[in-house]
Amino acid sequence: MRYRSIPIGIVALVVLSGCSDKAADGANNTATDTTTTASTTTASAPPLTIAEPSEPKEAMLVAPAKKNYTIGVSLLTQDDEFYKALKKGLEDEAAADKVTIKIESADKDLSKQVNQVQDFLTQGVDAIIVCPVDSQGIGSAIAQANAHKTPVFTADIASKSGTVVSHIASDNVQGGSLDGDYVGKTLLKGKGNVAILDLSTVTSVQDRVKGFKDAIAKYPGIKIVADVDVPDAKRENAEKKAMDLLTSHPDIDVIFGINDPVALGTLSSLKEANNTKTMVVGFDAVPEAQNYISTGTSQLKADAIQYPDLIGKTTVDTVVNALNGNKVPPLIAVPTGLVTADSFKK
Repeated sequence: MRYRSIPIGIVALVVLSGCSDKAADGANNTATDTTTTASTTTASAPPLTIAEPSEPKEAMLVAPAKKNYTIGVSLLTQDDEFYKALKKGLEDEAAADKVTIKIESADKDLSKQVNQVQDFLTQGVDAIIVCPVDSQGIGSAIAQANAHKTPVFTADIASKSGTVVSHIASDNVQGGSLDGDYVGKTLLKGKGNVAILDLSTVTSVQDRVKGFKDAIAKYPGIKIVADVDVPDAKRENAEKKAMDLLTSHPDIDVIFGINDPVALGTLSSLKEANNTKTMVVGFDAVPEAQNYISTGTSQLKADAIQYPDLIGKTTVDTVVNALNGNKVPPLIAVPTGLVTADSFKK
């Protein structure tokens, strides 16, 4: 449990956090993509040595919970590593804050999620947290909660309709910027050709690409030669798109994959093309990607990393603050980090 004092008249400023338009796109949480390729590594990476960032100050508890609040949670899923970690963060902070939390999994089924929200309303919970299966489709359930005067919060994925007190998610702009700065300064030293394997219809990806492009723009000697969408941001689709890129732009020095299935699919294409020159950076730092990066010899050089457990903890504290009667920001961005080979050194 963490507390802080808030000076009167000070308003917290937040950075717009990224969110996916539909959970099914897989762009925000990539652990569900388990497609394997011939290039998959077998060794496990050493433990990461980079420290997890602190909880955003604007979310820290102002005071203990005024009572044992009951909070209902409908997760997108609980079958992948991202949401397992987010769930643990929710549970750990609820215990620390001495509030009750009821967690259900929608299993990527919108109808199931709508029913879960309705059940929470029937149970008379004090607040509801939703990780939407469908950012548009969940709006009707949130509207029901609004009519019931039950506050709703979203975590990781935003809703496009209904009134949400606060949305808590990774700072995707920052993550893209970390990747871009690493490419510009360390990998290319200010000069070279870069391509992006994108999913431009998804807001979280738009934020990642914005951060990346803004960082690259600081290096006039670096040119972005292509920005191509990968359908559903899936690994097998990335393999084909990467191969097309390498054929049309053989001078590419670095490819930015907007999630790890895209980055790992690109890595497979490089191997198939016997390309040992082009480097890759990605987003998420799932275990397989960490395995490659940790060797220091892989063409996958870096990954922005999210902290789903911290998203969970931050969300619970935000809910408790709001239920206590304190004003909370409508958007809270949870910091990201950067994983490179140096991140595994003892």
